[in-house]
Amino acid sequence: MRGLMKNFLIFLAVFLVITGLFSMYAAPADSPRRTDVSTLVAQLNDGQVKAVTVRGSDLEVVLKDGTRETVRKEITESFSEVLRNYQVAPEKLAGVTVDVRDQEGAGFWLATLLPFLVPFLLIATFLYFMMRQVQGANSRAMMFGQSRARQIAPQSMRDRATFKDVAGVREAKEELQEVVEFLRQPKKFQSLGARIPKGVLLIGPPGTGKTLLARAVAGEANVPFFNISGSEFVEMFVGVGASRVRDLFRKAKRAVPCIVFIDELDAVGRQRGAGLGGSNDEREQTLNQILVEMDGFDATTNIIILAATNRPDVLDAALLRPGRFDRRVTLDMPDINDREEIMKVHAKNKPMAKSVKLRDVAVRTPGFTGADLANLLNEAAILAARRNKKVIDQAEILEGIERVLLGPERRSHLMDEHEKKITAYHEAGHGLVAHEMPKADPVRKISIVSRGRAAGYTLKLPEKDKYMKSRAEYTAELAVLLAGFEAEAAVFGEVTTGASNDLREATRMARRLIMEFGMSDKMGPRTFGEREEMIFLGREIHEQRDFSEKVAEMIDSEISRFIAEARKSAHDIITRKRDKLEDIVRVLLVKETIEREEFEALFKTPVPPAPPKPSAA
Repeated sequence: MRGLMKNFLIFLAVFLVITGLFSMYAAPADSPRRTDVSTLVAQLNDGQVKAVTVRGSDLEVVLKDGTRETVRKEITESFSEVLRNYQVAPEKLAGVTVDVRDQEGAGFWLATLLPFLVPFLLIATFLYFMMRQVQGANSRAMMFGQSRARQIAPQSMRDRATFKDVAGVREAKEELQEVVEFLRQPKKFQSLGARIPKGVLLIGPPGTGKTLLARAVAGEANVPFFNISGSEFVEMFVGVGASRVRDLFRKAKRAVPCIVFIDELDAVGRQRGAGLGGSNDEREQTLNQILVEMDGFDATTNIIILAATNRPDVLDAALLRPGRFDRRVTLDMPDINDREEIMKVHAKNKPMAKSVKLRDVAVRTPGFTGADLANLLNEAAILAARRNKKVIDQAEILEGIERVLLGPERRSHLMDEHEKKITAYHEAGHGLVAHEMPKADPVRKISIVSRGRAAGYTLKLPEKDKYMKSRAEYTAELAVLLAGFEAEAAVFGEVTTGASNDLREATRMARRLIMEFGMSDKMGPRTFGEREEMIFLGREIHEQRDFSEKVAEMIDSEISRFIAEARKSAHDIITRKRDKLEDIVRVLLVKETIEREEFEALFKTPVPPAPPKPSAA
């Protein structure tokens, strides 16, 4: 529709230009008055005519008073014959200058040809645009089955990346260094009878740098890089995906040695025969073609297939067998050292203040991926720009952590004094129990300023990276989750809806302790339930129960017991440390935010009561 409108506007513009040219030559702005032959004869007889210029069938008359007139005669008659027919005496022409000229120049030709050329040009222009539209549709139809892979040439410095641009993931880079050496020196491996893996599967959570690492491999090897997403193969028309796979590998074979990178492989590589779409569905046909093309490579073809996914458990077994994706490289969440190195990479083009300590930021960001850390520094840069600063300070980076975790502050979300007090006791309960439980993570910050959808928040972060958690740590976390609920009940005698998310998270955690981790003494060391990954409209629609109704009742009873014990622990701490709870609330109501140092100081020295507010005069 947009192309048709564009062609119509071009056609209209051409028409207006041609019409304007024609009107400019056909009707000049200072055109003389047009009269008839009888009037000219009368003027000749009265002696009013000064000069007459004959141009074909037009007579240009100039009167003695300077007036200009135009008279049109018959084409077959000359000017003298017209005067003879009207019986004008020869002596009347004694003082009249008669000049006979032929029509010539561009004006003559335009006036003669434009009436014939304009319709022809308009029709020809219309037909040209119509034919071009048809040809464009045909060419798009012919390109429908072609691959949409984006090729990055090795000399493209703007899109080029190397291992220096990828911080952390040391083991993954060591594994992929073999691929780089094979692409650089294939004979070194072939002389020993070695065969480099045809396919390398990058596995890791979202944001850990799988795509960047694949680009770095191509940059290190200095070879062309073809990038395509798994979803770009699949269309609603059967056979299109397979055609695009064939075209992709055809292009790759012309550019050897090269790297083909398929992002989100699980979009097209899921297990076949799932029962959704039948055995001939388009996704399975595309997967079949990928398997065939990977088998078609011989040992001397320098093409490496890199693919990335965060769901290796749903991939078809034929993809993972030796000879296809037989090398798997796992990218874990970055540890504290990796996070510091990642932030150094992303901070290269950002002016940082000398007081910035990226190590302290790395300590506060456990569980952050490379993408999260890049977003964190970007948020810090935005905050510094909004505050009209020339460099980024530590304060902007620390606030960026909270923006990434919870969202921006909502200071316009005003609460009345009663709701603000409830929020203060709720968050103070979380902080107090977290401080008193020996296995709980330390409190970094407590705030009653709204962020995202939360009215307030308590930020707890571990001292070091953890890869395993004990039952004591989980039970401490359960007590912390229920502390806000218990603080509201202890102080106000009732609870609000503010604890709904805490209760949901506590129930989910208690269920996992019993059904997944085997941490229930009553249920024993076993798991319950078997999930089958059948995704429809983004949701799991099948979960197999491998236990009886009696066991289900026991599981529900154990969930209630875990939550009841956690609530009792929170209640005991809040009752025993009620004075500290009041201290925390008193500071929160005044400052709205408490950092870790000030929070820890509250348990060392008592807080003086707040001065009474002056009464209004």
